[in-house]
This record gives sequence, structure tokens and C-alpha cells, in this order.
Amino acid sequence: MAALQHIPKDSLDEASIESPPSTPAVTNDLSPLPSPAIPTPDAGLTAWLQVLAGHLVLFNSWGYIISFGIFQPYYARTLGIELSAVAWIGSIQICLIFFVGTFSGRAFDAGYYRPVLVAGCLLQLVGIFTTAVARTFWQLFLAQGLCQGLGCGFVFAPTIAHLSTYFSRRRSMAISLSACGGGTGGMVFPLMAQQLLPRVGFAWTVRAMGLVVLVSSAVLLAVVRTRLPPRRAGPVVELAAFRETPYLLFAVSMFFTLWASYFAYYYARAYALDIFMGSQSTSFTMLLVINALGIPGRLVPAFLADRYFGAVNTFIPIIFAAATCIFAWAGVRSLADDYVWGCFYGFFGAAIQGMFPSTLAGLTTDLSKNGTRIGMIFTTVSVAALTGPPLAGKLIEIGGGYLAAQMWGGACLVLGGLLLVAARWASLPRDREKL
Repeated sequence: MAALQHIPKDSLDEASIESPPSTPAVTNDLSPLPSPAIPTPDAGLTAWLQVLAGHLVLFNSWGYIISFGIFQPYYARTLGIELSAVAWIGSIQICLIFFVGTFSGRAFDAGYYRPVLVAGCLLQLVGIFTTAVARTFWQLFLAQGLCQGLGCGFVFAPTIAHLSTYFSRRRSMAISLSACGGGTGGMVFPLMAQQLLPRVGFAWTVRAMGLVVLVSSAVLLAVVRTRLPPRRAGPVVELAAFRETPYLLFAVSMFFTLWASYFAYYYARAYALDIFMGSQSTSFTMLLVINALGIPGRLVPAFLADRYFGAVNTFIPIIFAAATCIFAWAGVRSLADDYVWGCFYGFFGAAIQGMFPSTLAGLTTDLSKNGTRIGMIFTTVSVAALTGPPLAGKLIEIGGGYLAAQMWGGACLVLGGLLLVAARWASLPRDREKL
């Protein structure tokens, strides 16, 4: 986030209160210096094909990752290890999808989007197909955790930066439509597991998932097109950005927000099995409900952000609503209640996943640096993504139940929301000076 200037309203912050919601160009950004705007198409076949490509990138990466609840109880049962240990496989995936962002984002700025995309897709496929033949924890950690996590990290940050070069006024909606790939993947992969695991076993189920990823990778590579000239010179990391108070506060806010956001996806299925003695089919259905509600959870906030409120002003209440859901999880007393809870958290948890990258994409108006700045925030939150689910698992083991983890998760989200309010407030004085 950087110095404030007038930009289209789908950037990080919205216009001052005095500006009517329908005014398209009276909002602010948090970039350090005014930079010449690079026109974006905001429409057209090529632009919307990039949204399709982004949707498939998120389908292959986040769709698979947030379906880790498929694998966690299976690995714990077959390997005879604790859930908190298994959680490291999934958390290293989320860590790497963010951590690699600094480097893959800078590669995008330098004009290497397609080579990075190809390398990422290949690593994803290698990770999936070697997972199918893995037999020990460390084999699974290397295949599904490290290899697939690196592949996802190669493709994610550059894709968010790429989409922001095609859209300005409709940026939140474009990125959230792409983010819906996480929701569609989060339904397709659990459905495949639910139907195939009892019939063909684990190895062939994972191979079938790999074939789906292969086909979608071929389609996205066929339609992706870059439009900006490369920026070869420049540092990998622009540390000066962290001297800007709003940017720094946003980074810390997202650290705490994402520290707690993903553990519910990992443990929702285990919660249905452990607390309510649900069947395997019931627990799969719980995961499907959460991921299915993720599609409107990504689209509705994006529409509100683009049309009425701006990204940050939409994002703040979403984080507090997600915190309320995590606290309320402790009061669930039946399987029916659990399904209702899953509907609410599926919506608001996915809204966080959709609004985070779309808000992040508006941190600077200098599109030639977008990949670098996006990647820096991704790397910042990678530690939170790595440690959050295992920490929740350890709290579950120590406390002999889920209450401690639920209170920790809700508190982290509240803190993340308050820090985002502080980031918004820190931008206001300069915003008023310019208006």
C-alpha cells in the first residue's frame, strides 16, 4: 500500500464519503508515488479468456488444496499418525503457494509469465501423480506438500498480477470469478474422491484427479495472453513498500487473517467424524457444502466491492463475519447444526479468499511492479499459512477437543479485521488532502 491517489474504485480503497458510489474514478490507492496509468481493456474476448485461464489456475491449485480434508483423515488412519502431523502436508502447500510469490511475481514483471506457468503446471502434475504411488509420510510430504506446493506457487501470484493488467473498473469481479476456480475445484475433487475411493482405491482416485488437472492445464495454456512489455530491471523485493504504514498494516492484517482462515477447511470433515460420529459419506458432504457456498461467497462480495463500496470497505466486515462463524462453531451441537454452520463459513471463508487477492491487486497503480508487490505480500503471509493448521491441530490434541482451536481462530480473525480497519484509517488523512 502506498501514497494515495485517484484511481478506479476497484483498487484497495474506495472514494471519500463525499463521492457518490456511482462515480467511477474517485477512489484511492496506496502506492508510493503517482505513476502514469496504463489503460486496461476491462472487456473483450481476450480479456475474459484470461479470466477463464485464471479460473482454471485456481481450480488446479486452490481447488485441490482446500480439498485436503479429503486426504487428512485417510492419511491419519492409514499411516497411524496424528492429525496435527498430517496437517503439515497441507500447510506446506499453502505456505509455498504464497512464499514463492515474491519470485514468481517478479518473473511475471520481467516477461516470463508463460515459462513460469508451464513450469508450475508440470510441477503440479508431477506432485499429483507421485502422490498416487507414495506410501510413507515423507513421500507424501515431498510429493503433495513440496512438489505440488511449489507448482501452485509458480502459477498463483503471476496469475493475479496478470488479471490486473486486463481489468481496472471490474478488477474485483474478474479476480473473484477466477477465484471461483477454488470453489469449483473444491467440489469436483471431493466428489471424485467420494465416488472413486470405495471403488478403485486411493492410487487410481488420485491419478484420475491428475488427469483432470492435466486437461485444465492444457486449456489454460492455450488461451493465456500477456499484454504489457516486460520490466527486466528492478529488484526482486521492493522493501521501501513496507515503510508505508497502510501497506505494512495490510500485510500484518492478512498474516493474522490467513493464519486462522484455512484450518476450518482441514478439520471440518474430521469434526463431523469425531464429534457427531458421522459416516464417511456425511463428512465428504460437509466438505462439499463448504466449498459449494464458496462460489457465491467469492462473487457477491466482488460485485458489492466493484459496484458500491470498494474492496477494503467490503473486506472488513467479511473478516469479522468469518470470525463470528469460527466462534459460533463451538456452539454447534448436532450434525444438522454443523451443516448450517458450514453454509455460513463456506460463504465468508471463501469471501476472504476472493477479496484478499482482488484487494491486493489494487495496492499499486504501476502495473509494471504489480507482480513484485503482490508477491511480497504473499511471501509475508506464507509463514501464517504454514503454521496455522498444524497449530490448530496441536491445540485440538492438547485440549482434547476443538474449543481451544476455535477460540484461537476467531481471535486471530478479529485481530486481522482490526488491523485492516487501521490500514484503512491510516490512508484517510492523505486521502482527504488530495480530495
